[in-house]
Amino acid sequence: MASDQASKKPIFMATHPRACSTAFERVFMTRRKSLATIHEPFGDAFYYGPERMGSRFEEDERAREESGFADSTFKMILDRIEQEGAELNGDLAELLSAGHEPHNSTDDSQGKRVFIKDITYYIVPPEKKPGQPAPSLQEVKRGVGTTTPPGEETTAGGTPPHDSAVDLESPPKSPPRSPPFPYETPVNKRNPTVVPREILEKFQFTFLIRHPRNAIPSYYRCCIPPLVERTGFNPFMPSEAGYEELRRLFDYCKDTGLVGPAVTGQDNAGRENPAGQPQITVIDADDLLDDPEGILRQYCESINLDFRDDMLNWDSEEAHEFAREQFEKWDGFHDDAIGSRDLKPRQHKHAPKSDEQLYSEWVEKYGQEAADMIKQTVKDNVETYEYLKQYAIRV
Repeated sequence: MASDQASKKPIFMATHPRACSTAFERVFMTRRKSLATIHEPFGDAFYYGPERMGSRFEEDERAREESGFADSTFKMILDRIEQEGAELNGDLAELLSAGHEPHNSTDDSQGKRVFIKDITYYIVPPEKKPGQPAPSLQEVKRGVGTTTPPGEETTAGGTPPHDSAVDLESPPKSPPRSPPFPYETPVNKRNPTVVPREILEKFQFTFLIRHPRNAIPSYYRCCIPPLVERTGFNPFMPSEAGYEELRRLFDYCKDTGLVGPAVTGQDNAGRENPAGQPQITVIDADDLLDDPEGILRQYCESINLDFRDDMLNWDSEEAHEFAREQFEKWDGFHDDAIGSRDLKPRQHKHAPKSDEQLYSEWVEKYGQEAADMIKQTVKDNVETYEYLKQYAIRV
């Protein structure tokens, strides 16, 4: 169960592409009177803005301009979260005001709790590069009562031992360059993100995973015809699988006290959370599809939200229109979630196919060269998935 302090924080569901996360998000969009859901906001800055880290549109200035997000910075995204969502007890507004008067919401959303679903690598630098505060966030002031954990200070190199075994040594200084990342800001000694610790502390992080043998081919399909005509994501980039970045954020949250050590849905004998600290909460998409109610009851308890049976049904025109509006900026990626009406248990539990069967299917659908790429990308991410899976809710 989340503490009273944790239950006031915005919820950040961190995931990787094609993890059934948008269907999961639709569950919480049924609670519009108490939750303000925000769909993948950080992708605007990651792909298109002046602080972008993604290389997909680096050589396509026209695409960045036509996206409507070419000016989006990470601070602008966080400002938008504060403005669109809830009162947030004034803490996030104070942090983001950077010395200015904090924003005081007076619209109908005041009092709602924020629920964000986003792709983790939008805030974690790619290719195992070390975290650095985004330039727009470098001057964000510390909130009252926040503390820096040991080893959290920015540094010119090195990091303490860490579960993810990622070497976060500082790269040599280089002159300003394009693309914008790496930034000309100090390298974090431990924080793997572009968001300062004092802002991360204001969120309750939870995590959603899916086996790469399902997620990777699903993502590949979005990068080829006919869907690519709508998504614009061509070619498929294995670096966007997202598991490594998810693990880095997960380990950071776990190792530095943002979550845990108690684990939602598991035996916690000998593991007791400090006061005010949420449990480690991880959902596996296949478990969710097999037993939606069982998984969601435990998830809702972990974020201090009452579970309701009607959260599993959203078959109304109003709900569908709201979903279309929320998901329209990522056209082509969310057709199944937009067209869904409910979340029911699968009639038959998902029986994994052999590697040989899967490879044969990929060759038939996409050709041998593509199948080889999918196979290798799956292989590269299975170990990380299995590491995260050990923390998943069990029913």
